[in-house]
Amino acid sequence: MSGEHVDPLSAVRGDGDPACDVFLTGTVFLDIIFTGLDSAPVRGTESWARGMGSSPGGVANMATALARLGLHTSLAADFGDDHYGDYCRDALEQGEGIDLSLSRTVPGWHSPVTVSMAYEGERTMVSHGHEAPPSENPDNTVPAGPPRARAAVASLVPGRREGWIADAAARGARIFADVGWDDTGRWDLASLPGLELCEAFLPNAQEAMRYTRTDCPRAAARVLAERVPVAVVTLGAEGAYAVDGATGETAEVPAIEVEALDPTGAGDVFMAGFVTGTLAGWPLADRLAFAGLTAALSVQEFGGSLSAPGWSEVAAWWQRVQGCADQDPQALARYGFLGGLLPASCRPWPLRRAVPTIGFRRSA
Repeated sequence: MSGEHVDPLSAVRGDGDPACDVFLTGTVFLDIIFTGLDSAPVRGTESWARGMGSSPGGVANMATALARLGLHTSLAADFGDDHYGDYCRDALEQGEGIDLSLSRTVPGWHSPVTVSMAYEGERTMVSHGHEAPPSENPDNTVPAGPPRARAAVASLVPGRREGWIADAAARGARIFADVGWDDTGRWDLASLPGLELCEAFLPNAQEAMRYTRTDCPRAAARVLAERVPVAVVTLGAEGAYAVDGATGETAEVPAIEVEALDPTGAGDVFMAGFVTGTLAGWPLADRLAFAGLTAALSVQEFGGSLSAPGWSEVAAWWQRVQGCADQDPQALARYGFLGGLLPASCRPWPLRRAVPTIGFRRSA
């Protein structure tokens, strides 16, 4: 973890609060990321990438993003007992301070692996893995149910009910959820068990429009806000739009223009920023702005968990943009809320966030 520690929830913490800020569960992959490709690989040829990194991926992207923003994060996941699994566990537990007490190491099970190739602002991925043997609780990977937490992050799957989501909500967790592509093609909101328990639902524009049968992402957000308290639709290069169904408040924040190296994990980082702002009690527009900023910072580095920014990265960005003579004062004012949050000192921009390798040999 880099930079001075910032606790974004310091103003809202009190006696009797849960020790865990955010709980999540899912599959951890070993991600191997190739960058600097001029084009997609061509069949029958060999391509050389100018950059390469390895890091924990999958649900580890979200867990790392949350932890680097100062939230006490608990992750329940399976780890193989191979070197890849050891590396991922060590990187998350020792490197990022993530609580893995609800995770397990599975003897004889090899770690899932994803190879990601970034080019032309997009990515192509190839993954391999097998289902881990069932745990004592076949409903999910959480041995004794989720811990008491302020929030839980879930990825909803059409037709699949995750029992831990209801358990987490019953224990007082605020549920934040995204959703993946519906391979069934039905795009039916009623097929998303757990949606009714969510405080916030954060699909991208295509997902939102398909689920609501609308042709406008902003209209889709308004429809979704009839089903969940807060609907957030990410608009890619246009930013994000949100509707608070309880108050009718809307907010839209444009994206920050950056030179993207690798978009892997940007959605996870956006979610982490939005969860952080929500738990801290920030206004809706500030939550959107912060989520978009952290996502923009992440795509300038490669890898999902490798690229997740911490407060030093946010502080370095804020210091830099304030010193640019051609900045729009109104655009700067949009991020003025950061002033009272950021570390007093930070390293110069740009920053490198991690050593992108599985491990060097230690010298004697």
